[in-house]
Parts: sequence; structure tokens; C-alpha cells
Amino acid sequence: MTVPSAEAVAEHLAALVRIPTVTPKYAGPHDEATAASFAALHDALRTFYPRVFAHAVEDIGRAGLLIRIPGGAADRPLVLMAHQDVVPVPADWAAEGWEHEPFEGAIVDGWVHGRGTLDDKGALTVMLEAVESLLDEAWTPPQDVYVLMGADEESYGDCAITAASVLTERGIVPWMVLDEGGAVATGAFPGLDGEAAVIGVSEKGIVDVRLTVEGLGGHASTPPRESAPGILANALARIEAHPHPAEVNDVSVEMLELVGGRLRGPLGALLRRASSLRGVLARVMPRLGPELAAMVRTTVAITQLEGSPAHNVLATRATAVLNLRVAVGSSVEEAVAHLRAVVKDSRVEIEPELPSEPSPVSPRGDDARWAAMLEAVGASYPEALAIPYVMLAASDSRHLAPMSGATYRFAPLRMSKPQREAVHGPNEKVEVESLGRGVAFYRALLTSDRLG
Repeated sequence: MTVPSAEAVAEHLAALVRIPTVTPKYAGPHDEATAASFAALHDALRTFYPRVFAHAVEDIGRAGLLIRIPGGAADRPLVLMAHQDVVPVPADWAAEGWEHEPFEGAIVDGWVHGRGTLDDKGALTVMLEAVESLLDEAWTPPQDVYVLMGADEESYGDCAITAASVLTERGIVPWMVLDEGGAVATGAFPGLDGEAAVIGVSEKGIVDVRLTVEGLGGHASTPPRESAPGILANALARIEAHPHPAEVNDVSVEMLELVGGRLRGPLGALLRRASSLRGVLARVMPRLGPELAAMVRTTVAITQLEGSPAHNVLATRATAVLNLRVAVGSSVEEAVAHLRAVVKDSRVEIEPELPSEPSPVSPRGDDARWAAMLEAVGASYPEALAIPYVMLAASDSRHLAPMSGATYRFAPLRMSKPQREAVHGPNEKVEVESLGRGVAFYRALLTSDRLG
């Protein structure tokens, strides 16, 4: 076996896209159709990657897989992560604007189309292709390599939590973890031409907060002066009017200064001085759009509202669910305390649910693991500027990060702005040529002398 061509990788990815492993929403056993989809995916993976699956395969959670590839030493283990599940698509997908059926796995004009091509079956495929091709060359990793494939990342399931517990019980401390997150982005920064390999070195915390207001109910013909939904609405308005304070963290400063080194003119000069201009940037960045605002503060999204069950009945209870992404350097406790201080109404019950703290910041600079990441980017995307950033979304790796020496979040696939917007939306697709580069990235990383 030689290194697979990008076209061969695309065929494998298209086949995996055709298996609709839609994320399970709730804990507990899979329903029959979901279980069958994941079983079919596992069969396909065993067919495509027999050398990988010739090693010990362990079931994790409902449909997760953990594979250990023994290396020259058991210390300093490397954990490669990707998830098998995808988000659902609406029944009327054509009305949403899809150019191709979401689970058709169409390969057209140099692109693989379909749900999961970017999130996260594309990264899963190039990761496995790289490992399979190396094993065919009689490669033995210098340290143990674990391949962890979750099955419920999109619904914040427990596959990764279970895997972290299993590793901890066995005394296995990951030296380095690599999961999805950043990508080789184009159009990511104003004024920056070319590609930026954006590597997550931490990720924001996440917590849902439920706001509840009790009411008396009754007939809608005689409403009270203040209703439960009205009290709740006032609380939500105050929360949106008083966002969490903005602060530019060290990782963002490093990112901005690296970007500034590639820019000319006043903007480049400003960014190159980011370290001494944190206060100015903290005031300016939130005004430049939601992505830049999210980089410098804890964010609050109002995601669910519930009131009366009928149009002519007063609500006995009004609830709202907020999804908070907690800034690195802050905490869930601080984030929730800010909400309480802003609402200032004892009638509004504020309770956090499923809290997950911000992840530790992984090493950069001359650390061997960071250097290996940069070299792998150089081998696969030589024109790209590699920069660290704080991941705004949540990944499975957050459950391993507290026990890992270094956790990086990066999918070695090229993503334009429209592609990034298509993640979880219509017309998700990946370039065939980029798949070949993704395989090259993983091969370069796994054979790096830095990890030996």
C-alpha cells in the first residue's frame, strides 16, 4: 500500500457520509435505527482500515471506539480523537438550501458533499488513512498511540467522559491529545491574505443556565400587572444589555501579534502591539462582530423559552435556557454570579446545569509537541500561517484536557468562510485536494522526531 491518493480518501469519506450516524439526543440505549447506523459505520471502518482495527478495539459508551496501537514505549502516549456522529438535517432539506442530498456523499467537481464532511468525518477519515498507511509500511510509533472515536460529541454525550475515566483507571496520562477544533482557514482575519492554520490550545468552558419564574396562572382575560413571562423577559433583556466584561487573554494576544506580522498598514501596526494595547482591543473587538466579541468575553446565548401551553392561558411557570461559553481565565461560578448581579430579582431562579470549566492552556513556544504540530502544518500546508487560538465551541477533548500534558484542537482541512458557516448548516462540503493534505499532516505528525 502506498500513501492513498486524495481521490481514494474522498471515496472512503463519501461512503462514510452515506451512513447517517446522527447524534443521539439523550442518554440511554440507542434506538434500533441509530444502533444499526453506528454498527454499519463500524463495519465500513473495519473494511477500509484493517490494519488499524487489527489492534485491540474497545467499546466506549454507546458506540464509541478506543483503539490502542502499541509503540516503543508506554509512557508519553499520544491520543488522536475524532467523532463519528453528525447533527441531524431537516426532513425538508431541499428547502434549507442543500445543493445535494445531505447523506448522498456526492463527489462533484473536486468536492465531497454531505453532512459530516467537515464535522467530523472528514478529520476522522484522514486520521485513519494516515495511520493505516503508516502501519502498512511496518511503522511502529515511538510511544503508544490511542485512537478515540466518540459517538455523541454533538449532544455532549458521555463517550469521551467514559474514555477519560478508563484511561485514568489504568494510570494512562496522555502526553498529547489532538482533536477537532481549528482548521486551515481562509478569510478568517480582516486583511490577512492566504491561509491560517488556526490551532486551538484551549477552549472556553460551557454551562447551561436555567431561569425560572413562577406565576399564578389563570385566564388570559384578566392578566396580572406582572406576569411570569414578563418578569422573565425583563431579566433576559437586562442580561443582553449587560454582557460579561471583555478581556484579551494571553493566547489571543499571541494570535493577534502573529497575524499582525503578516499585515501591512495601521491594522498590522496595531496588532503587533497587542500586548501593550489589551485595554483598547478589549473595547474595540466586541464592536467588530460576534466572532471577535466571543474571543474576549464570556458569551450568553438565549436558546430556549417556555411559557403557557395555550394562547389563552396564563403561564404558571416561565423558563428560559441560556447557553454560556465561559472565557479562559474566568470560571463557571464567576459567569453565573455575573448573571445574578445583572438580573437582581429574587423572583427569577437562576440555576446552572452541566457545567464544564474552561480548559487548561496547552504549551506553545519551543515545546516539542507544539513544534511537532507546526512542522506537520508546514509539511501539509506550507504557505499557511500557524497560530494558536482559544476554541469558542466545545469538543470531546475538554474531558481529557485536565489530565493531558498538551491538548490541541485542529482538523487539517481547508475551510473557507462559507464552508465554516455550513458546519451544522446546509451545503457542508470539503475539497478533495484538502483531504490529501490532511493525510499528509497526520503522517508528518506521527513520524515527527519531536515525538520520538
